[in-house]
Amino acid sequence: MNRTSASASAAFAFVLIMGGVNLFADVTYEGGGSINGQFMGSLGATAAAVSITAGAGEFLGYALRSVSGYFADRTGRYWTITFAGYAINLLAVPAMALVSSWQAAALLIILERVGRAFRKPTVEAMLSYTTGKLGRGWVYAVNNAMDETGAMIGPLAMAAILFFHGDYRIGFGALIVPAALALATLGVARIRFPTPSDLAEENTAPAGEFTRAYWISMLAGACFAAGLMSFELVSYHLSKSKAFGEEWIPVLLALSTACGIGASLVFGKLFDRHEMPVVTTAVMLSSLFSPLVFFGGFWLVLIGMLLWGVGYATQDSLLKALIAQLLPEGRRSLAFGLFYAGYGAGWLVGSLIAAFLYERSLIALVAFAIVIQLAAIPIFWSAQRSMRPRSD
Repeated sequence: MNRTSASASAAFAFVLIMGGVNLFADVTYEGGGSINGQFMGSLGATAAAVSITAGAGEFLGYALRSVSGYFADRTGRYWTITFAGYAINLLAVPAMALVSSWQAAALLIILERVGRAFRKPTVEAMLSYTTGKLGRGWVYAVNNAMDETGAMIGPLAMAAILFFHGDYRIGFGALIVPAALALATLGVARIRFPTPSDLAEENTAPAGEFTRAYWISMLAGACFAAGLMSFELVSYHLSKSKAFGEEWIPVLLALSTACGIGASLVFGKLFDRHEMPVVTTAVMLSSLFSPLVFFGGFWLVLIGMLLWGVGYATQDSLLKALIAQLLPEGRRSLAFGLFYAGYGAGWLVGSLIAAFLYERSLIALVAFAIVIQLAAIPIFWSAQRSMRPRSD
């Protein structure tokens, strides 16, 4: 009993340390992300260029995770791949301070997403070893809450810099500090937990091939992703429509992120008791963000952005918890990577459609976003039903 308690304590310590890494990492790239759209616009980019850049970055950031996951499982070099991914992911952001064209900025935005692709499957797979002791919903909720805390601090820091200096480049340059702190904290995790698989209970993941439920869940995730628009497009719209002053747009992102933190913790705790009703509620709430953001005044936009934060909390906690029960043992990183590849494909298709519709019909854009996200709900339920005959 003492040993179990110590093991659970060690598992939670690992979750917290990796949460700290992600907190500093999110200060960095979410801080940068909160001004990417406006910065590209100031360099002459169009709405289509901003949306396509964001969509291409997200697609590569998800699609390449299957490659990263495969090599991680094949070589066993989880920590090496994780360090390389974080370094690329984080250092691309302060480098934005040096660019002079929107094309160069777009390249760095995509590079940042590629770095994230390298490290994401290994981190999620390492965290999955703690779920047997702590609960799937709770592990990913705690990690995501810390992640999102950084995502709230970053935009607030950018808002303060814009308020006092009015300079995007100073904002990007300042993000070298949290980037360095993230890499240092990652070093602590590597020293304390050289083999995270030691934290696992027996049979926390099924052996064998990928199940039908896994592939159906991937399709549902792709539908959800297609309707969850990037903040680059949202911030571009808010900037062009003059709904908010430039310096207040990062604050709006911070508020939506704060809502996401609360949603992650509440939904994560409830998920371990009532899986699908919680997922259904979260997806329905997320689907309501687009009409409020694109058609509302100040207060409706604010409510819409809070619901957008719920959508990102769903993506970063509930979807991971759902897929964590479907990971084949010995192929966890690949399983996360493939799932993210499908999710990224949905994101890319959604971004391309959003780029096309934004300039032509906001009504059509909003209708698409609502319908495609709600379509994910019956597909998620279908995945759950397909699991039942397999459980014994």
